[in-house]
Amino acid sequence: MLEAIIVDDEIKALQSLSWELTNFSDEIKVSASFTDPFEALEYLNKTTPDCLFLDIEMPTMDGFQFIQKLTNKNFPVVITTAYNQYAIKALKNEAIDYLLKPIDTDDLKDTIVKIKKFNAKNFTSERLEKILLNFNDNALHKKITFNTDGKLLFLESDEILYAESDGNYSTIYLTDGQKILLTKKLKEVNELLPSDSFFRIHNSYIINLHKIKEFLKTDGYVILNSNHKIPVSRQKKSDFLDMI
Repeated sequence: MLEAIIVDDEIKALQSLSWELTNFSDEIKVSASFTDPFEALEYLNKTTPDCLFLDIEMPTMDGFQFIQKLTNKNFPVVITTAYNQYAIKALKNEAIDYLLKPIDTDDLKDTIVKIKKFNAKNFTSERLEKILLNFNDNALHKKITFNTDGKLLFLESDEILYAESDGNYSTIYLTDGQKILLTKKLKEVNELLPSDSFFRIHNSYIINLHKIKEFLKTDGYVILNSNHKIPVSRQKKSDFLDMI
């Protein structure tokens, strides 16, 4: 059973959609409805429904502004509007469908099918991700997990040479020459790496301690097995020497 939320400042339109949804009472139910978009935002930041039916024309906040303010977007959004010129914009704003008022029963039926397909797909991927993460957590030899490009990447410590910062992004350099771009700051990457094998040697670099070939004391650089030359910051030098 799908649980739906309706947000529409017009009480009659809200009641009309609620009534239309009773035609599909074995598939979907309205768990909450709001005429005030701010109250709806507060509710949705705490609760994840199976779908949201959202009006575009609201005086205090239009539907597109509402979508942008959502911090929790883990559910499909269906735009409801009396004006079909909003259709393209609606779909570009992460809505899976739009319904023209007055809402036609057949159109609503098609929308419910789309909602089910969306949720089935996302449920499967989320469930698989949890299974993989749990398996890795419980494994005797735990791998390092990175979430990138819509996939989970499991790496051995020995496969990683170093990580480099690029503002809000980081790049992982592997022993086989591959580079992996992550949408994480280096601080976040550092938290994922085992502290007994990796050290943040510089604000912009984390190195694998087992891949060090040389340490140039005078110049303040380490040379890795791959011949990459990585600077050691003055602030980190003492801690680094303690580690090695």
